[in-house]
Amino acid sequence: MTNSTIQLTIEANTAFIALNRPEVFNSFNREMALQLQAVLDDCASNDEVRAIVITGNGKAFCAGQDLKEVTSPDLNPGFKAILEEHYNPIITRIRQIEKPVIAGVNGVAAGAGANIALACDIVLAHENASFIQAFSKIGLIPDSAGTFFLPRLIGFQKATALAMLGDKVSAEEAEKLGMIYKVIGDDQFESELKSMANKLAKMPTKALGLIKKTFNASMTNNLEEQLALESKYQIEAASTEDYAEGVTAFIEKRKPNFKGC
Repeated sequence: MTNSTIQLTIEANTAFIALNRPEVFNSFNREMALQLQAVLDDCASNDEVRAIVITGNGKAFCAGQDLKEVTSPDLNPGFKAILEEHYNPIITRIRQIEKPVIAGVNGVAAGAGANIALACDIVLAHENASFIQAFSKIGLIPDSAGTFFLPRLIGFQKATALAMLGDKVSAEEAEKLGMIYKVIGDDQFESELKSMANKLAKMPTKALGLIKKTFNASMTNNLEEQLALESKYQIEAASTEDYAEGVTAFIEKRKPNFKGC
């Protein structure tokens, strides 16, 4: 599926979502934000999809908000709408989809673009990619859950400095900081991104979804609450067909054939 702002391709149980405004470094306008939400909803409800990749067309992953839209008397939806109708629902969908979501950061990820990437389950970055909390440079604060995920990923001091100073972080430095999972070289980026997505799409999807739900809850739970939740979801995971297949394959010393159920 293709429209003016989003491309969606489904192959081998993986949905590849490409932000498609390369002429403005895939910066968000209202159309692209709402279309991304719709595509994520489709992926969540489509049983054929067992892994999701979000990347960008052209040289950039996403440069954040299209400032021409917010400065236009005719097009500006206002910051309340931009946050509550555009970015917050995108972040919520990424975290609530019970399937792995990979960010394939192919170039610069700035502002909301950086924080959408960091909200994904796994971030793979091209060696020439970079991450910028650009908000302070125009008198704003990080949004799109940047103030939530960044301190948890790299620590309070580093996150505060990056948010206040707006320094560019290279892909290599982001990996060293623990901000992202892995940097990939130019000649291997697309193949490794697809390889990881295909690997995840063949794994026990329900268990991966439960891992995601448990990790989400760990952000606010105390130890007692988290142990209780682990018990609940482990019992749920143990009732799946994929668990039975995994145990049988282990005993039979063969590769499991997970169905995602």
